[in-house]
Amino acid sequence: MSALLTSSMHRTCRNPKSSEELLVVVGGGAAGVYGAIRAKTVAPKLNVVIIEKGKPLSKVKISGGGRCNVTNGHCADKMILAGHYPRGHKEFRGSFFSLHGPMDTMSWFSDHGVELKTEDDGRVFPVSDSSSSVIGCLLTEAKHRGVAPSVVLQTGKVVTTASSDNAGRKFLLKVEKRTMNLVECIEADYLLIASGSSQQGHRLAAQLGHSIVDPVPSLFTFKIADSQLTELSGKQKVLNSCPPEFCLVKRFWKYILGREGLSGDTLWASVSNNSLISIARLLKHCTLEVAGKGQFKDEFVTAGGVPLSEVLNVDGVTGGFNFQNAWSGGYIAGTSIGKLSNDATLKNRGF
Repeated sequence: MSALLTSSMHRTCRNPKSSEELLVVVGGGAAGVYGAIRAKTVAPKLNVVIIEKGKPLSKVKISGGGRCNVTNGHCADKMILAGHYPRGHKEFRGSFFSLHGPMDTMSWFSDHGVELKTEDDGRVFPVSDSSSSVIGCLLTEAKHRGVAPSVVLQTGKVVTTASSDNAGRKFLLKVEKRTMNLVECIEADYLLIASGSSQQGHRLAAQLGHSIVDPVPSLFTFKIADSQLTELSGKQKVLNSCPPEFCLVKRFWKYILGREGLSGDTLWASVSNNSLISIARLLKHCTLEVAGKGQFKDEFVTAGGVPLSEVLNVDGVTGGFNFQNAWSGGYIAGTSIGKLSNDATLKNRGF
């Protein structure tokens, strides 16, 4: 890529003679990839590099029991939607979701070949019931937009420091690939921090002068050695198995019945009073042995970060709301960066 040069000193720096601007995206998750695609869509000549320390879109892969709960389709009204964010609900009553809300997300994925379905509780999944449909769509579109050919999607690397130059016009980034003892120095025109629950983004934001609310766990996974519980991954609405207000999913209802020695096909109306009391006690005092944190040692979602999600101090309840925050935030950031790049290009041309 013309914006990056490699020397024998194992350092990579921006080519000062290049007239093309560079956006560096820290984090190859939902918000980072979506934001990169949007920036490239708005400003096709903008160079974009996504730097991800692990595998891109890895949390998208395991979300929703491997199905990827893309968004929630029952919250078209932004005021109702904002109420699903314990931290951020006041800010989200503004223009955030008006710029890119759940319906926009659903339209985007549908337009790019991912057929979606909305389940009874509002959760939106790909019809394929596989997160690979969403991942494939994003990576294909990134490649189409020029975000991820060859070296531009860089994995196994970490942005360790961020600062601005003396004129305040460029971001000076130090990138490390520790497995090769490689250090890169990148000079970027734009920086999008989308590192999710990782502490990396908080550290970079603090280095750039932002105040930080100490992050705390909001949504995370545990390792539990219970084969029956493992089978509950994914969701399925209960029909006639319990009162609708209980909102128990079918497989969980069967799991509870099984622990009480009852058939999984037993309907709510057929359960004896004594069994109901026992089931209620189990629901209130169900004990599970936790063997440690799940696949990701970092929390799946955190609260904390830059006061106002990704790096912002926003978290949502389950049901597609945290991903919607990622799609909306990435879209808005990508749009803003793309417009700034276009304006800079016109200015350089004397318009």
